[in-house]
Amino acid sequence: MQRHGNILQLGIKELRSLWHDKVLLLFVFFAFTGLIYVVSSAASLELNNAPIAVVDEDQSHLSKRITNAFYAPYFKSPDSISLSEIDSSLDSGTYTFVLDIPPNFERDVLAGKQPTMKVSIDATRMSQAFIGDNYIQSIISGEINEFVKGYRSTYTLPIQQSAHIMFNPNLTSVWFGSVMELMNVITMISIILTGAAVIREREHGTLEHLLVMPLTSFEIVVAKIWANGLVILMLTAFSLFVVIEGILQVPISGSPGLFLLGAAIHLFATTSLGILLGTQARTMPQLGLLMILILLPLQMLSGGITPRESMPDIVQNIMLIAPTTHFVKFAQAILYRGAGWDVVWPYFLALMGIGSACFLFALSRFRKSVALS
Repeated sequence: MQRHGNILQLGIKELRSLWHDKVLLLFVFFAFTGLIYVVSSAASLELNNAPIAVVDEDQSHLSKRITNAFYAPYFKSPDSISLSEIDSSLDSGTYTFVLDIPPNFERDVLAGKQPTMKVSIDATRMSQAFIGDNYIQSIISGEINEFVKGYRSTYTLPIQQSAHIMFNPNLTSVWFGSVMELMNVITMISIILTGAAVIREREHGTLEHLLVMPLTSFEIVVAKIWANGLVILMLTAFSLFVVIEGILQVPISGSPGLFLLGAAIHLFATTSLGILLGTQARTMPQLGLLMILILLPLQMLSGGITPRESMPDIVQNIMLIAPTTHFVKFAQAILYRGAGWDVVWPYFLALMGIGSACFLFALSRFRKSVALS
C-alpha cells in the first residue's frame, strides 16, 4: 500500500509540474486540436483547385469546348497564354498544367486524323501532377468523343464491373488524414512529455531530492508514466470526439472505448520509450535530436503513411518491434472498419509485450543514470 501511495503522490506532483509549465501545456493542447485540424484539412490527397493554362492555337469550337471543360473544384478557371509563355510559367510555378492545342486541331479530328495535344506538367507538385494527368486525359477524351459522335462513348466490357468502396465511400482524405495525424501526435507528445519530465527533474535538481527520500526508481518511473499517460489519454478522447468527429465531421465506425483502451496500452510503450530517451539525453536539445532519429522511422514506416505491403520485407519485419505498427493496425481496424475485440486483441497483446520490454529497459537505464548522477 505504501508503494501505491508513493506512486499516486509522485504522479500528482508530476501533474502539478506540467500544469505550471504553461508553454509546454499550450503546445500539447495545440497538437491535439489545431495541428490535427490543419494537417488533416490542408494536406489533401484529392485534386483541388489545380492551376491550369491553355495555349489555344486552333481557336475553334472544339478547342473552346475543351478549355471550358476544366472547372472547379478540381481545376481553377483556365488562363489563356501564348506559346512563348509556356516555359516561363512552368519555371515560375504559376501553373501545374499547360495544354497546347495545336492549329487545325478540330479539322484534323473531324478528318479522322490523330493530332497531338501537348500537356506540360509540373511534376514537382507530385500529387496534383499524378492525379491531374488522369483527369485531363479523361476530360479531353470525353469532350472529343461527344463532339465527334454527339454523345459520350463508353466501351462496353464483356463483364459488368461494380466498384464498392468500403469505409470511405467518397474517398475523402480528411477522414484518413485526421485519424493518422492523431496517432502521430499521440506518439510524439507521449515521448516528449516523459522525456522532458526526466530532464526537467535533473536540471532543476529535484531528482536528487527524490533519491534521498524513501522512494524507489520503480515508483518514480511508474508515476511519470501514469501521470503523463493520463493527460495524453484525456486529450486523445477530447480530440477524437470534439475535433475529429465534431468539427471535421469524420464518422467513427467502431467503439471509441476500445480504441482508448488500445491507446492506453500504446502509451505505456511510448512513455517508457520517452523515459529511456530522457535517461540517454542530458539536455533538451539532445532529447530533440534523439526524438528526430526515433520518431521519423516510427511514423513513416508504421503503415500510417505508406501501406506496409509496399515496403521491403526486411523493413516490414523490423517494424514489427515498433509500437506504432500495431497501433496503426488496430486504430484503423476500430475507427474505420468497426472491428471488435476478436480482431484487435493480437495487436493489444503485441503492444503489451513491446511496452513491457521498453519499460524494463527504461527502468534499468533510469537506475543506472541516477546511480551515476
